[in-house]
Amino acid sequence: MIKFQYDRAADVTDAVRQIAADPEARFIAGGTNLIDLMKYQVERPPRLIDISRLPLTSVEETPGGGLRIGALVPNTDLAYHPLVEQRYPILSSAIMSGASQQLRNMASTGGNLVQRTRCFYFYDVTMACNKRQPGSGCAAIKGINRINAILGTSESCIATHPSDMCVALAVLDAKVHVTGLSGSREIAVVDFHRLPGDTPQIDNNLRRDEIITAIELPAQGFAANHSYLKIRDRLSYAFALVSVAAALELESGRIKTGRLALGGVAHKPWRSVEAEAALRGQAAGPETFARAAEIVLRDAKGFGHNDFKIDLARRAIVRTLTQAANATPQSQADKRIR
Repeated sequence: MIKFQYDRAADVTDAVRQIAADPEARFIAGGTNLIDLMKYQVERPPRLIDISRLPLTSVEETPGGGLRIGALVPNTDLAYHPLVEQRYPILSSAIMSGASQQLRNMASTGGNLVQRTRCFYFYDVTMACNKRQPGSGCAAIKGINRINAILGTSESCIATHPSDMCVALAVLDAKVHVTGLSGSREIAVVDFHRLPGDTPQIDNNLRRDEIITAIELPAQGFAANHSYLKIRDRLSYAFALVSVAAALELESGRIKTGRLALGGVAHKPWRSVEAEAALRGQAAGPETFARAAEIVLRDAKGFGHNDFKIDLARRAIVRTLTQAANATPQSQADKRIR
């Protein structure tokens, strides 16, 4: 483990002041990702700013009928919160599909948003990785890329974003509340994460002097017709090869509103507005779902070891939309796909 200075933030204003004064410092809350990165020497922050005691642990209803979730709400608490289970079950399901119980107990809501890729080459400091060391190359492109991206890739990076929670947040049209030196602002969760382009070292659009304070969910939670399906190598605990969040609002057997987002396939949760438009007004059946899948994957590209992901994603989209339409969401207690 590297040596580092440790400080504790007294409040949000103090946290912002401290991070703005030291560009190399990092916030730490649950530490479920950052500590691993430090142990592997992928990240070597000279200073950690502890934000774990800030008053950002509440889940409150908003005037518009939604929910405001504090950035330090543990993943377990959020997944089991009565209002989330009742009104946003797709979010609860996505969180429960990720990590182990012990990790969910420690991981924070805000930390989940900013966790980094699990690409093998990012974690191996002996290998070329533009995300870890800009300009060094991307060893994954011609390497063992089974877990890597098939959508939104670039010549610089084919890493994927690992979060399950964020895929559900994308489908729900959540907003991220942040505070920095210039004040507070909201970022749509679909705009929070970035595609790699030629700057894959920049994961998201959070400014260097900003801290996540909350996530806001709108009133529409798609509680009746939803599903989160995660395909992985090990049922016990593994990151997604492909995951799909599907949410439908049905009217007389037709789709009034359809939402679709994928995980494990891109540098960010992948949401296709074009596919959602193709769902609107159509019968909730296999032909409609297959057409939406083709639209989502129209520009998908494999890199050898991960070619199988394209067909896997196609079948997972159809399966998840079918589960949502039938109001039979994927169980996270019994992970077998039915």
